[in-house]
Amino acid sequence: MQALKIGSKYFMSKVELNKEAGPREVFCGLTSIVWLHRRMPDAFFLVVGSRTCAHLIQSAAGVMIFAEPRFGTAILEEKDLAGLADAHEELDRVVNDLICRRPEIKTLFLVGSCPSEVIKLDLTTVAEKLNKRFLGKVRFVNYSGSGIETTFTQGEDGALKALIPLMESTNDKKLLLVGTLANNVEDRFKKIFNNIGISNVESFPPRQSTELPKIGKNTKVLLTQPYLSDTVRDLKHRGCEIIYAPFPLGVEGSTKWFLAAADAFKINELKVHEVIAPLANRAMQALEKHTGILRGKKLFLLPESQLEISLARFLHNECGMELIEVGTPYLNKELMGAEINLLPDNTKIVEGQHVEKQLDRVRASNPDLVVCGMGLANPLEAEGISTKWSIEMVFSPIHGIDQAADLAGLFSRPLKRNQILKSETLATF
Repeated sequence: MQALKIGSKYFMSKVELNKEAGPREVFCGLTSIVWLHRRMPDAFFLVVGSRTCAHLIQSAAGVMIFAEPRFGTAILEEKDLAGLADAHEELDRVVNDLICRRPEIKTLFLVGSCPSEVIKLDLTTVAEKLNKRFLGKVRFVNYSGSGIETTFTQGEDGALKALIPLMESTNDKKLLLVGTLANNVEDRFKKIFNNIGISNVESFPPRQSTELPKIGKNTKVLLTQPYLSDTVRDLKHRGCEIIYAPFPLGVEGSTKWFLAAADAFKINELKVHEVIAPLANRAMQALEKHTGILRGKKLFLLPESQLEISLARFLHNECGMELIEVGTPYLNKELMGAEINLLPDNTKIVEGQHVEKQLDRVRASNPDLVVCGMGLANPLEAEGISTKWSIEMVFSPIHGIDQAADLAGLFSRPLKRNQILKSETLATF
């Protein structure tokens, strides 16, 4: 797919791509710990950061203060930041205490943050030393969740990339689903693949951090999430073959996702349609109650999760919404090419963000719904603009054909709520 650059704009076959830089409004990569720690219950995520980092994760996860979650924060005090204490020694002490108190931990992720990176705390060396000390008992892995470098979904990309060197090699022919899924969604996917004729299917990350799948030249990788560019690059280096497809959101995306896998395994597409047709028919019927609300409504997506292009495709093609602008923090054209080709002509995609300019465009376009981060949602709601939090898309099981109506419901509910509030306001007057 060829692209022509004119100034800061890229024009592709169907859509207009723009790049924008400036102040941005996004969560940091630490937030991904919330869904990663649920996925791998034998792992623990230790953030090396500030009290602000601790408050962010606890608030995002909704964990009560007396709970025992599988994440925590080694808080850097003022003396650590000022160089008045040896932060490495302090971190060793915290890790020792944690392992003694939580002997069930099998993998401990040391997660870098803005403060730890500012003071150049070498977590790679720390992890290497701890691996030697706790050899055979606990495995230590480190990655960065710093907001200096990442948006919130990229924290998962960093975590998975850090695990790839630990994955053993194999020549077995298999399909590897890459990206965190809810367990029930993963189970349904595997059942469908088995019915299609693909029986050796594994997931990364796995449900247990110590049960990493083996990979090699006969491993075909099918992504479930679009924000895993670094992970994909390292899997390629290990010899894996990447299957490029739209992402499994909605009926259309999920169908093409299954078809791409079937094609890679030389399975006739008629078999795929035979298996998924009942699911697709039920999903289309379930979508109707939401499309009645969404059809014709104007949608503006601000950049935060990298799911924006896939969501825009679903909401336009299957729900009838009009796309004003589709923002995304980063655009990997190789991974997103199949999605971009499904968008309507002249769709405006903006990579990056200048939040003040984007908000000006939001106000000028008068959208019916804005998909954005929590930090922007309340101010926009105060201006009378309906919003949907981006972060809900990664906390909710939205993947697959049978989740299409649930996905549409995430967007129809704020519009329905707004209609109710307006009618009640009019009734009051």
